[in-house]
Amino acid sequence: METTVFEFVNWDGSVVAHPKIIAYPETVDDLITIMKDEARFPAPIRGIGSNHSTTFCTVSDNGTAVCMTRHFNHILAITDDTVVVQAGAILIDVAEELRKHDKQFHVNLEIGCLSIGTAACGGTKDSSMPGEFGQCNSYAIGMKLVTPSGDLIEINEDQPELLRVARSSYGLLGIVYEVTFRVRPVAPMRVETITYTLEEFERELPNIRARGDSMFMYLFPHNRKLNVEFRSYGEGPAPKAHGWRWGVRNFFWSVLLPYIGYLAVKCIPWKRLRYFLIDQLNIFVIFLMRLIMRAPDTSAADQLIRFPPRGGNHKYCFSLWAFPEQIFPQMVRDYFDFCANYYREHGYRSNMLNVGYRINQDDSSLFSYCWDGICMTVDPVGTGDEGWQDFLKAYNEFCSERGGRPLFNQTRWLTPEQARKAFGNKLDQFNDIRREYDPKDRLLNEYFAGFFPASPK
Repeated sequence: METTVFEFVNWDGSVVAHPKIIAYPETVDDLITIMKDEARFPAPIRGIGSNHSTTFCTVSDNGTAVCMTRHFNHILAITDDTVVVQAGAILIDVAEELRKHDKQFHVNLEIGCLSIGTAACGGTKDSSMPGEFGQCNSYAIGMKLVTPSGDLIEINEDQPELLRVARSSYGLLGIVYEVTFRVRPVAPMRVETITYTLEEFERELPNIRARGDSMFMYLFPHNRKLNVEFRSYGEGPAPKAHGWRWGVRNFFWSVLLPYIGYLAVKCIPWKRLRYFLIDQLNIFVIFLMRLIMRAPDTSAADQLIRFPPRGGNHKYCFSLWAFPEQIFPQMVRDYFDFCANYYREHGYRSNMLNVGYRINQDDSSLFSYCWDGICMTVDPVGTGDEGWQDFLKAYNEFCSERGGRPLFNQTRWLTPEQARKAFGNKLDQFNDIRREYDPKDRLLNEYFAGFFPASPK
């Protein structure tokens, strides 16, 4: 088993970990050794995928980082309705193999380099397709783990409550090394984009809901407009080749917009001019997306984007809070006002657009943010320029005050008080189970210890 010692940095460079050792296990026996050899592999032990999380959930300072993507990255089996994959495999690679078998994931995220292990036991989001869920872990129907004691366990649909907990475990029950996901036959996906002002969106919301379509939203707080990308599955054969529409859309989203935002901050010190130009770019994006994202037969898997290991000048940062659908129109209005007021008071605003998702009711995981009803999210996006982190802290307060629900891996600067308000005694319920599997707190880092206190000594 290969090991190294150096810094471990997340994709956008905002989280730098200093583990004592980084391990690259090749076999399950290696994982057992990591768990049982406390002298060589000190706590905290954290499993690492592609490291796109924006919080400190994977940090293992003075401990052990277990990198799963180098060797645990194989597809083991594809059946009519499942795929069995090692935890370090990357979502987009598995999706490409599924395409060859006329299959696809139920949830196709934009961050295609998400590792399968993280997809199974961490938080994700995508706008729910009609009749489906919007979180990857809802379709994880089996996991194999190595526990902190070195035991091998399997959690599947025969243990529904334990599986529900495992889907929200963030690697705190054990290191996931194999996952079974439910998949579906490939189908053509209709897509249509419509632009609304705030007033139009609120007025049209009953009709928008009646469509029953998946809704991915581009939010433009300083233009006070929304682009809604409607999606639904159609009949007939699905496209075999990658479509140019998603290629153009993904190029803007993953390369051009963050790079222009980076250059605007770097090269234009006059904020009024900088943000005037960004607003003009957003007007063009509103028009372009409405023009090109309109087709009856695209591929859902084409939403997946293969990001590089490090973001560089194309990186973008994001955060998330989810809210009940019934209060979303007012939430958007309040959020647009919040962004305008924050800029006026602090001189900072995001240099990219914002996004939002509509996620169907889903209690498949313990920390699901939509366990009791349909939710919609408000997600700021930016390049992480100076002022971004302070903006996120204010954004967290704004969202928590309005009853929002966060993700432990995607809501930066989440406080224990905010998590308690969102999830209540579910935190205690999870911690009781976590302590059963990890009584020595081998997997508990400083970040998660703020939400799930260590076992009594």
